Amino acid sequence: MAIREIRILGDPVLRQKAEPLAAVDPETRQLIADMFDTMYDADGVGLAAPQVGVARRVIVVDPRDENVQPFALVNPVIVELGRELARGEEGCLSIPGVKDIVERPATVVVEALDREGAPVHIAAEGLLARVLQHEIDHLDGILFFDRLSPLKRKMLLSRWQKVRPEPKAS
Repeated sequence: MAIREIRILGDPVLRQKAEPLAAVDPETRQLIADMFDTMYDADGVGLAAPQVGVARRVIVVDPRDENVQPFALVNPVIVELGRELARGEEGCLSIPGVKDIVERPATVVVEALDREGAPVHIAAEGLLARVLQHEIDHLDGILFFDRLSPLKRKMLLSRWQKVRPEPKAS
């Protein structure tokens, strides 16, 4: 297992639509293990493969809830969004230092494969629903600030310019 570099806003992989996996193989399970290590090292509650530079449809989630065990999803698909909306603060490991209030459906149903390749069906609400939607957005090249109004997005990007980390030397 290894901690991978988290890609930061501006990296083209974050705007790519991730490719589905044909099967869950040992390479995928290694990616999942590395993603968990990376997410925990960065103190996150979710991480999508594009955030570590891999344009594949894989996410890991740990909402830090005693009733929800950490899990990975391969090829997740949102099959149902609730009608009721909820507002909540979101940040992103790929846009460190900025957060804002995002409105999303309060409930979601997701189907995917687990880390062993078995089909799973997850009905989620609250923080888990928010994390699932946020991470699945990453797989489609959507960042949380894309869900904000143009004015709020401009303000957030202005804040980002002030706090963004310096690019690493090659």
